[in-house]
Amino acid sequence: MEDLEKLKYPIGKFQKPKNIDKFQIEEWIKIIKDFPDKVVNEVKNLTEKELEKQYRPDGWTITQVVNHCADSHMNSFIRFKLTLTEDTPTIKPYFENLWTELPDSKNFPIESSLEILKGLHERWVNLMENLSEIELEKEFLHPESKERISLKTNIGIYAWHCEHHLAHIINAKQN
Repeated sequence: MEDLEKLKYPIGKFQKPKNIDKFQIEEWIKIIKDFPDKVVNEVKNLTEKELEKQYRPDGWTITQVVNHCADSHMNSFIRFKLTLTEDTPTIKPYFENLWTELPDSKNFPIESSLEILKGLHERWVNLMENLSEIELEKEFLHPESKERISLKTNIGIYAWHCEHHLAHIINAKQN
């Protein structure tokens, strides 16, 4: 069971630091900025068969991971915009496991998702780099956990998300 947990969370689960300062946010933004290029470097020479490798038994394929990242990061970008323009909005969760089973995630080539990640991350990074201290403190409400999540915390969550799924791709390639 411990081995399965390590395969699911190769870098561990997100741990929110007690203090999130400007330097931490800058580090996280750099991870998000670099993510599309890192994914491209990991997948650019893979065959269709290699893209079907899984990072764990009954886990997603590399194709599903890449397509999931495009879906997830689009959702996060929209959540940022909602949080910046509304008063503590309640975000819309989605069933990511079901999304990865849809034809555009499970069997669709990853090129369009790589393009989405490139363009989306350029805009998202620009947005994050220009947030004021007050904007970084703005929060959204997650209806499932009932947790209020600040934008600065969400930057950390998505930096973790980038590294988490990059590790999945690397691990799947080694299987």
